[in-house]
Amino acid sequence: MASSLTCTGVVWAFLSFLCAAASCVGFFMPYWLLGSQLEKSVSFGTFRRCSYPVRDESRQTTVMVEQCGRYASFQAIPSTEWRICTVVTGLGCGLLLLVALTALMGCCVSELISRTVGRVAGGIQFLGG
Repeated sequence: MASSLTCTGVVWAFLSFLCAAASCVGFFMPYWLLGSQLEKSVSFGTFRRCSYPVRDESRQTTVMVEQCGRYASFQAIPSTEWRICTVVTGLGCGLLLLVALTALMGCCVSELISRTVGRVAGGIQFLGG
């Protein structure tokens, strides 16, 4: 396999992939904020939540749903700030993955990444971060 990357470029490609993977896992995991509510352990992130209260209209009480899952809709995310955070973090993760996968392909394909493409990729990584 021919590579269009130097040794520094190969290290950059693998570190980029590890950082992008860590960012995506962090985005999808619901453990950003931990606490308790109604004597149950709860946690949530921008994209998912675990153990959340739901109003039971038949019994006129609030019950805890003890499972993890995504919000039912974009509007179900608790506040405008969290919605903005979800979009910005998701876009950042997408950009980081795009650059990381392109860099990894550059390890296998000759003349895929030139000096200019590497600089542009670095700028996109900066923007994604």
